Amino acid sequence: MSLPPLVEPAPELTVDEVRRYSRHLIIPDVGMTGQKRLKNAKVLCVGAGGLGSPALMYLAAAGVGTLGIIDFDVVDESNLQRQIIHGQSDVGRLKAESAAATVREINPLVNVVIHNVALTTDNVMDIFSGYDLIVDGTDNFATRYMVNDAAVLLGKPYVWGSIYRFDGQASVFWAEHGPCYRCLYPEPPPPGMVPSCAEGGVLGVLCASIGSIQVNEAIKLLTGIGDPLVGRLMIYDALEMKYRDVKVRKDPECVLCGKNPTVTALLDDYEAFCGVVSDEAQAAAQGSTITALELKKWQDDGENIYLVDVREPGEYEIVSIPGATLIPKGEFLNGSALEKMPQDKKIVLHCKSGARSAEVLAVLKSAGFADAVHVGGGVLSWVKTVDPSQPTY
Repeated sequence: MSLPPLVEPAPELTVDEVRRYSRHLIIPDVGMTGQKRLKNAKVLCVGAGGLGSPALMYLAAAGVGTLGIIDFDVVDESNLQRQIIHGQSDVGRLKAESAAATVREINPLVNVVIHNVALTTDNVMDIFSGYDLIVDGTDNFATRYMVNDAAVLLGKPYVWGSIYRFDGQASVFWAEHGPCYRCLYPEPPPPGMVPSCAEGGVLGVLCASIGSIQVNEAIKLLTGIGDPLVGRLMIYDALEMKYRDVKVRKDPECVLCGKNPTVTALLDDYEAFCGVVSDEAQAAAQGSTITALELKKWQDDGENIYLVDVREPGEYEIVSIPGATLIPKGEFLNGSALEKMPQDKKIVLHCKSGARSAEVLAVLKSAGFADAVHVGGGVLSWVKTVDPSQPTY
């Protein structure tokens, strides 16, 4: 389904721009008019991480006139395996600043707008309103739903991408011409059901595969060429090297873009909507959370505890708390781990940050282990406050 160009052409291209974009200009479908549209376009990239890195670099190289970058995080060494817009010298630097410097190096003709803030319900509408197109490079469900809702309410299209281990997905959501993200995923998955890249990992080069597809779709939308991924979900399997796409139909009963929408404004709390930690986990953790320093004191004092690491084996190999037994969260959810729990010791759970261990804690509490506790902040807190010599990820 071809769509009209998203932006009008700029008045002209300079001699320098003609030289720089000559390989675009000689493509009949793009040509001078298409390149002028790119020059006149304003595109916002949400996130300067795995997907945002290749997206920003290729949007800049393509000649998108104004590029917005929104990211409040700082560059960590673990980012460099896939976030190629940053380098070793950028570790500790604000990601938005680091990404902007790379964009300017690639193409000094691009106007870069930095939003060094967290995207929230208080600022998303104002920020999005200044752009023609949104490229979503986020990695959590709460922000994805907020990006979708803001885009629909503002009548703006956005290009979505998702990555995990060896699998990637991409689509274009534009309620005016097709489905929105809520048509595809009406409800977020249960808390902890879908691991994040930080928990399950991601093949670095997968970011380039999906990020470049996002830019390809952005260029098509801006210039009005080709058949965009509106109403289609592209699925990529890097191990099998297979692409396939499935149709995604607009849901007439969608609460946001359907015939009788019930969501007519941003939600008050997207974290709560996505249940980042379930109500059961929150209740279980109430009064049953200890700090990493408390755990260390218990170990030093010889307390009768059974320390359980509920992360995945790959995470355990990177860094572990001494004395911990690895039993992944899935074994608790399916019940197979319960028989391994000692009755004569106090069970202490931990994960990377505390979310997964809180979910497991709820399972144990319901199974009768009333005195079980978990470590708030998990391994990250242990490394920060007890053993800084260990790596983080």
